[in-house]
Amino acid sequence: MALRTARAGLSTRSVETWLFFLRHETKLTKFHLTRLRLRNERSKASVTAPGGPVVSVTTYGDRLRTVHLVLESIAAGSVLPSRMILWVDSEEAFANRTAGLQRLVDRGLEICRSENFGPHTKYYPYLLSTDTFESALVTADDDLLYNEWWLKGLVRANREDPGSVNCYRAHRVRLEKGAIAPYVTWGRCRTTEPSFLHFATGVSGCIYPPSLLRRLKLAGSEFVRLCPKADDVWLHVNALRAGMRTRQVWDRPLRFPFVPGTQGSGLYHSNVLLARNDEQIRHTYTASDIAALEAAAQVGSN
Repeated sequence: MALRTARAGLSTRSVETWLFFLRHETKLTKFHLTRLRLRNERSKASVTAPGGPVVSVTTYGDRLRTVHLVLESIAAGSVLPSRMILWVDSEEAFANRTAGLQRLVDRGLEICRSENFGPHTKYYPYLLSTDTFESALVTADDDLLYNEWWLKGLVRANREDPGSVNCYRAHRVRLEKGAIAPYVTWGRCRTTEPSFLHFATGVSGCIYPPSLLRRLKLAGSEFVRLCPKADDVWLHVNALRAGMRTRQVWDRPLRFPFVPGTQGSGLYHSNVLLARNDEQIRHTYTASDIAALEAAAQVGSN
């Protein structure tokens, strides 16, 4: 099946090249890491440029030693963010940054101290830091290596459909007997059409329009009580309540290679394998939210 990529502004050749990369991931990731290390040591180029979205990332623990490579992969992109922010919840991490991070700071990276909001730290401190949302916000994970068109694809998708949450990876919410079915039974998104039933998973990158950022700020920190370990849940339910659909950039989910050695811990193990996503979903989605999802399912094309 041919990938539909026109909406992302990406050529078929670019897509096929990336699929080749994923098939030979281990060997090529080592090569990619070598290039990023050299770039980090030698480059003087700014990591930001006017006109782009804000890119926000958080990290912790052992990943503080490797997150500079993740950020360097974003800085090597064909489109740059207007701001690149790394949030840390430890004074030690803030004060004793690695040499790799310091080199990025010298080129425009902002390292900011934040309260620990768990996975919500990747976006919530940014909401607290401003009352003016003129740019879209892109979130990225701290353990993936992104390619040169990662940000370009999100920016173009947002330009073409600024009223949706655009992402590289989404699931489709499944309903049964008037409730949201267990998370592990949800299917992968296989279309570029926007839908209320599409549930963005932030791992591969998402871009959030300013209108949703304003709503999220007004919603406050209720996620601490409802879904403290499930930022994707909170972001989806607020998009749903705002009447904002979610759209996947390609007609199949996209993933990016992990930084080797970073997968010893993570939310997947607790949220998915231990079914804690389901618990947090039950706490977060109201009867009105479920009714809206059911209406979208009945329409079918939503």
